[in-house]
Amino acid sequence: MKTLLALLTLCWSCAAAPATPSAPSIPYTLDNTEVRDVHATALKRDYQVFVALPDSYRTSTRRYPVVFVVDASYAFPVARNIASRLHRHAGMEEAIVVGLSYAQGDSGSYSRGRDYTPSVPRPSATRYHSDMPGRAPAFGEAAAYARFIASDVFPLIAAGYRADMGRKIFVGHSYGGLLGLQVLLTNPRTFEHYILGSPSLWFDRGVMFDREQAYAAAHKEMPASVFFGIGARETLAPGKSRSRSKEQADMVADLREFQASLAAHRYRGLSTTVKVFADEDHASVFPLVFTHGLRAYLKSTK
Repeated sequence: MKTLLALLTLCWSCAAAPATPSAPSIPYTLDNTEVRDVHATALKRDYQVFVALPDSYRTSTRRYPVVFVVDASYAFPVARNIASRLHRHAGMEEAIVVGLSYAQGDSGSYSRGRDYTPSVPRPSATRYHSDMPGRAPAFGEAAAYARFIASDVFPLIAAGYRADMGRKIFVGHSYGGLLGLQVLLTNPRTFEHYILGSPSLWFDRGVMFDREQAYAAAHKEMPASVFFGIGARETLAPGKSRSRSKEQADMVADLREFQASLAAHRYRGLSTTVKVFADEDHASVFPLVFTHGLRAYLKSTK
């Protein structure tokens, strides 16, 4: 009996003991990707640019359309893998995917709140907090960040890669979609195609609605194609009254209202699509928005 107990104890100890790794672990690396450091001269901040090259890049001489995606820590690997899969299995045209990182030394929340928003929010029911100790929340630098993309990132990509800079695609979700609207309503020719998911149109009491009206008063054209996507669950909870605040925003209704305003102004050169994805919410909808947004612009052989 004692021998049996000893054997059972020994076996339990062996099973409970953690396995000893045969070799040190190493980070997983996405194939055909590169990382470039970029100093934003005007902003006096440092960023990184992540680049994913198409499968055929090393064996071809052609130039490729370029997908620029913000919130890169999440969105870059998602966009890179979807773009690759759509080419391999659905015959979609290949593209270079460029991810734009958050500022070095800043948290993602702090960096995107500052770089992707068009204004400093006026007093409202929404309360903002900083996750950077000793630093107050920062907002309203979207215009400067957009200039950084055009003046620093574009030349880097144009000089370093066989990029067709006449076929640039912007991809942004949530605050990133707000950044895309900032670009669209100031210099729409910056990109040829915009994929804007769940834009935070509630921000600063709906400031982008005001800016679209101001744009319409001064312009008759808006040369760009825009794919808007949003989850059907991004609506106002029952019992709440809709307002231009994060807590009481109906993001689906906001997007439909914004699209209706664009359509009413009949801008020359503008084409828009709005797609509401059933059963998806703010957290889950981005892969679908990106997939359908690419299909709305890139060519396919199938």
